[in-house]
Amino acid sequence: MPARPAEATAWQPPTPRQRRDLLERARSVAVVGASSNPARPSYFVSTYLLSSSADYDVYFVNPGESEVLGEPVYPSLAELPTVPDIVDVFRRAEDLPAVAAEATAVGAGVFWAQLGLWSDEAAALAHGAGLDVVMDRCLKIEHARFHGGLHLAGFDTGVISSRRR
Repeated sequence: MPARPAEATAWQPPTPRQRRDLLERARSVAVVGASSNPARPSYFVSTYLLSSSADYDVYFVNPGESEVLGEPVYPSLAELPTVPDIVDVFRRAEDLPAVAAEATAVGAGVFWAQLGLWSDEAAALAHGAGLDVVMDRCLKIEHARFHGGLHLAGFDTGVISSRRR
């Protein structure tokens, strides 16, 4: 059987419309690398995901934590009580392939690497297993942008002007 051309199977970053569709279809998010430290980006994003702005069931994964924002933390994706629709990753870039393999093993639908994170190996692994893949994008920013809540401070001010009042 001849091999398929690389172009036919290569992962391409999703368009804004595709990212919006992924977020709208999802019902659950697993935050891998969740931290109880308020200075960490994962904490800020987790706060948003638990707010009424985002309507997701949120699960936290980090073997070094026991609780984040009053919620239990699981040591691995395999130990979650459900299969997450989105696996949102806050880990080092070199850790992404292992997390992609774990996300694939549990049957997650989307592998999402946060801002500043990129791994061609993780993208190929997850995409090759049928997962949708998003790299170098913040789930909170993307959700807020598509749902009218994007603002520098993270809140919808209702102001659509650059002029001072």
